[in-house]
Amino acid sequence: MCPNTDTVALHGWTAVPVDADAIFEGKPYLNEPTPVSLSDIAWPSDDPIVAKVQEYAKEKLPIETYNHSMRVFHWATIIARQQFPTYASSLSPSTLALTCLLHDIGTTPAARASTQLSFEFQGGFIALNLIQHKLGGAQSQAEAVAEAIIRHQDQGTVGTITFLGQLIQLATVYDNMSEMPYLVHPQTREEVARTWKRCGWSRCFSKALRAELEEKPWAHTTHLGSEKFPNGVRFNKLMEEYDAWTE
Repeated sequence: MCPNTDTVALHGWTAVPVDADAIFEGKPYLNEPTPVSLSDIAWPSDDPIVAKVQEYAKEKLPIETYNHSMRVFHWATIIARQQFPTYASSLSPSTLALTCLLHDIGTTPAARASTQLSFEFQGGFIALNLIQHKLGGAQSQAEAVAEAIIRHQDQGTVGTITFLGQLIQLATVYDNMSEMPYLVHPQTREEVARTWKRCGWSRCFSKALRAELEEKPWAHTTHLGSEKFPNGVRFNKLMEEYDAWTE
């Protein structure tokens, strides 16, 4: 299938550097972040595929992972609008929502036990099958979601990645690792954290990473450091205050 130029921008296929420092030209941000109210971020609930995938995610994911996925949608939306407005104006909110909902679907114990694949790859295949084959979604959209999920931990300095993939990387790293702390205004960070509670997410995700590494010593997560990455998640100073919030 040849790329359709009409779907490249719509589903985030535009090629951008995989190196986040290159995208931000060595600066903490391209445009100074400003507060954003959650009321200004619309969840695409009118999209029937998004609605069905959201129900699927609620059923399959622990509350900690589901809330993380919803935070990632908000971080990604804010980062796209404020730092990459040209790309953001063309990107489908539904495609972004589907990617966020399913990006960690491969981390569940059931998903991990069903395959020898690393969780990102398994998650990408689950997403592709669910969106395109079970729900009848567009091929370009389903493949964009799958590619972004497969590559959402594929950080590096050489080569390119889809804009959607880079956006998910930036948003997940922001939520998980305290990296690039200036990408979201503190006022917005607190509002998102109060709405979509972390409920000890740092401990939860670190535990899931270590479980996969024990089961699958070949896992792609080792690319980020078998100790460095789980420890970075577990001791996330930026989100430490919010990790204790449960009510």
